[in-house]
Amino acid sequence: MSKDEETTVSKPNSCLGVRHVQAFLLFLAMLLAFGMRVNMSMAIVSMTDSDDENSFDWGSGKQSVILSSFFWGYVILQIPGGELAARFGGKLLIVMCVGINSAVSLLIPIGAYNGGWQLVCAFRVMQGLSQGFLFPATHNLCGKWIPLEEKSRLGTFIYSGAQFGTALQLMASGFISKYWGWPAIFYVNGTLGAIWTAVYVFIGSTSPETSKIISAEEKLYIQTSLGHVGEQKKLRTPWKAIFTSVPFISLIIAHCGHNWGFWTLMTEIPSYMKQVLGVDITANGVNSALPYLTMYLMSFPLGFMSDYMLKKKWLSITASRKISNSVGQWGPALALIGLIYAPAGDVTTAVIILCVVVGLNAGHYTGYLLVHIDMAPNFGGTMMGITNCFANCISIVAPLVAGVILKDQTDPEQWKIVFYLSSVIYIVCNLIYVIFGTSEKQKWNDPQSDDAENDTAITVQQKMEKFV
Repeated sequence: MSKDEETTVSKPNSCLGVRHVQAFLLFLAMLLAFGMRVNMSMAIVSMTDSDDENSFDWGSGKQSVILSSFFWGYVILQIPGGELAARFGGKLLIVMCVGINSAVSLLIPIGAYNGGWQLVCAFRVMQGLSQGFLFPATHNLCGKWIPLEEKSRLGTFIYSGAQFGTALQLMASGFISKYWGWPAIFYVNGTLGAIWTAVYVFIGSTSPETSKIISAEEKLYIQTSLGHVGEQKKLRTPWKAIFTSVPFISLIIAHCGHNWGFWTLMTEIPSYMKQVLGVDITANGVNSALPYLTMYLMSFPLGFMSDYMLKKKWLSITASRKISNSVGQWGPALALIGLIYAPAGDVTTAVIILCVVVGLNAGHYTGYLLVHIDMAPNFGGTMMGITNCFANCISIVAPLVAGVILKDQTDPEQWKIVFYLSSVIYIVCNLIYVIFGTSEKQKWNDPQSDDAENDTAITVQQKMEKFV
């Protein structure tokens, strides 16, 4: 198909297409996966409640190990996940991700009663391993299904499922635990995940080319927008170029800074609510969820604002990404300092500030999260796997550091240290990204450049041989 012909391909008349169904299914996958990722943060409050005769005598150290154990497995398959998604497609990997998480979630209560905290850790490691495929597979599927004209809107919608799932999980867990007991938290998650897996097996597709329900018109629209018309080359991953790229290294650092602050809050907010603010388990779930619901809601105006500024050409893509990321990291850093000086025991003020802290994190949706695709769309899944691997090593460390600092979880002064540390890491990591980061497409992304270099090398070699 010529370029002139490509420009004549118009957007399908239908408002909703198969690509939107795929986006909705991926949104639900994010929602369910993150629900199963964070459910332990709420469940462990009930599991270790000394007022409950069925509780476990696990101190803050063991609790921190349990909360971090998910990430021990999570980091291992990030980089392989990107490569596997590129080779086998995202559908298989995301089915494995949600399916395995669901099965293990159903087994966690049995493991807690029969194997103690050690077996719970083992199950959480298994969940982390399978969720290692989540982001690389989703990035791969987005790259195959979402037209460039809809990338920011549908991309934001899909990834916002993570925060919506977090908010729903934290809100629901408190009520489920109170009325049905903490094991029901894991049973509900496992059942819903199993239902999604069955539906996606029949409706989900690796790409428009493999879908049996997409129209020819919509398929051509997506292919043309993404430049996927015709045979697609299998590209070798330029590992050396990626790992020696200063902008990419700054992207890793930005991702690490986000994860330190975000996962410190994610794993510790329920305990902070209970131990410092004295909020009961039901209100704890609602108040813990409000910040993530705020983040979910803020993701949409921030996403549309970023698209609008780029459409009007007020900013370059690089400048837009850096501003968004600064909102997502420097904003929470300043708000956390405000939390430190909030009046002791003032639940309303604390929850409002926490909503600001976590809500502003939504800036990362149009910040570093899209830079992988900006820099090298052909290797976006692999690059996401790399940065997510490093960042989630930080996710392991952050709760453990909090556990070391919080020798007495009822001491507000110790919580101040945790919040100050997160603020400093937010500020420093984003500063490095602002200085060294870029969204300009890298030369090692374009296979034509590599082909041209090879052709030039061959021509020179032939001339040398002729001369000799």
